[in-house]
Amino acid sequence: MDKKDIKFSENLFWDVEESELDMDDHKEFIVERVLDYGFLNDWIIIKEYYSLEGVATIAKNIRSLMPNSLSFITLVTNTNKQDYRCYKLAQFIPQHWNF
Repeated sequence: MDKKDIKFSENLFWDVEESELDMDDHKEFIVERVLDYGFLNDWIIIKEYYSLEGVATIAKNIRSLMPNSLSFITLVTNTNKQDYRCYKLAQFIPQHWNF
């Protein structure tokens, strides 16, 4: 896949200039945004570019993922939540009581 052909959804990078993003230098940022806010086409792009195992490896080092994004990536890649940095960090944050 050629970097010039990659076109993500417009809603992903509202706070940065998309033309300045590099798929190799900013891979954690891109994967995080796609997992949290992306559409199916965005997922297909990162899966083809980084491979499924590559996306899992990148996602394991991300500090923060939404719970549904973490569940999705662990299901698709058949990995454990405990292997992900965002899951480990979330365990240290005290939860409020549920009423």
